[in-house]
Amino acid sequence: MECADSSTAEEPEPMSPTGRILEEMGVCIIVVMGLGTPFNLPVFRAGIETELVTRFPRFRSVQVMDGSKDGKPGWVQTKVNMDDHIVVPVLDPVAVVSDPEKTVEDYVASLSTLPMDRCRPLWEFHFLDFPTSEATSTAVLRLHHSIGDAMSIMTLFMASSYSTADPARLPAMPPPPKRTGAIYQRQPRPALSSFGDYLAWVWSYFVLVWHTLVDIMLLAATVLFLSDTRTLFTRADNVGRRKRFVHRSISLDDVKLIKTIMNCTLNDVLVGVTSAALSQYYFRKSGRTNTKRIYLRSFVPVNIRPISSRQTYVTKVETGNQLSSLICPFDVALYSDPLEYVRKANRSMHRKKSSLEVMFTQVVGELLVKYFGVKIGAFIFHRLVTHTTIALSNVIGPAKHITLCGHPIAFMATSIYGQPQALTMHYLNYGSTIRIIMAVDDAQFPDCHQILDDFAESIRLIKDVAALSKLTTTTE
Repeated sequence: MECADSSTAEEPEPMSPTGRILEEMGVCIIVVMGLGTPFNLPVFRAGIETELVTRFPRFRSVQVMDGSKDGKPGWVQTKVNMDDHIVVPVLDPVAVVSDPEKTVEDYVASLSTLPMDRCRPLWEFHFLDFPTSEATSTAVLRLHHSIGDAMSIMTLFMASSYSTADPARLPAMPPPPKRTGAIYQRQPRPALSSFGDYLAWVWSYFVLVWHTLVDIMLLAATVLFLSDTRTLFTRADNVGRRKRFVHRSISLDDVKLIKTIMNCTLNDVLVGVTSAALSQYYFRKSGRTNTKRIYLRSFVPVNIRPISSRQTYVTKVETGNQLSSLICPFDVALYSDPLEYVRKANRSMHRKKSSLEVMFTQVVGELLVKYFGVKIGAFIFHRLVTHTTIALSNVIGPAKHITLCGHPIAFMATSIYGQPQALTMHYLNYGSTIRIIMAVDDAQFPDCHQILDDFAESIRLIKDVAALSKLTTTTE
């Protein structure tokens, strides 16, 4: 794992339990950024060195063993040779001219098969200097997930960039979250004016305990034996590990319209649209004509930071991984009413808010790594992921377009590879759009762009029916 001398005088900074598990599993993050101008290597290089390497220790640190009996990994700062971290590949000019989008897509997919050099900090920028339909040039950041999670990386970008509309100003911050804790906290005891109010308050805690116990038992069963029904979304045993990353934008206003009409959250809408799109793809691909519901589950990483670090990113940015997880059900079914997908997602997510599953998963994960070692923690994490069908993650990006290292960013698409699932879904808010990003097994989903088409069609159907239902209700 290490190339640096572990006997260095500098004491290694410990790696978080989650970071150690991700290190053991070899999970990496990919960030594809469409640039609004042609790529300028000297300007971008200077920006990386000034804004990222100089300001954030993880970008100038290597992994070493701390020399203890258990050999725990840690971070030690080192000198960064920028030439080791900037790649400008020479690509087939015929392929670039004939299909620039596919050329970018193929190149990014190839990165998922290349190991990272652990003798230097685990990040690198790749630059593709030719236009596509959405950008003038493309920058791709690849970094090891042990450096940080998606939220910390996105916060780092915001701390290192400027507003595209007004280059003298920092980026517009996203709106503050409705909750300030890492989990959905219980409300304090209200002023009780009647026995009924007191009974309802006490009952809410019984519900919390019951839901938590049920979720703990389901987690244990998932680790031991409980696995989702095998479908075409299940990872095939005979396919390779190469990942293909495809993405498309949908309107944030459309998602907000559905959210408002159905009185739910943005996450509810996105989960519902995911269920609708995958259902359309499944029944078309499988050729089945029945509408039998198939109950599947998704693995959902959850940010456990006590407050939104976005609100303090100007003065403090914390890299690292501060994640827990949920296992959430979703349906593959054909409903006559498209809104039913969002309703079911809303009920499922509301149910999860009355459980301490996130806190339990966090505490148990840290204890497992501390007392039984990272291999046991990674084994259990691997079982949870492989016994569910897909992974879902939603990250809030800048509220307005940003300029990073002297280049305006037209779009961003963040995903991961190294996880055992065949299908991973990410959503990233950026400006007035939400980018849907899929990381799929390249051999198992050769028609992955059809799933993106199903997403576009599903969001259109759900929006139209929601708007019609509102109009009908208003008329009545």
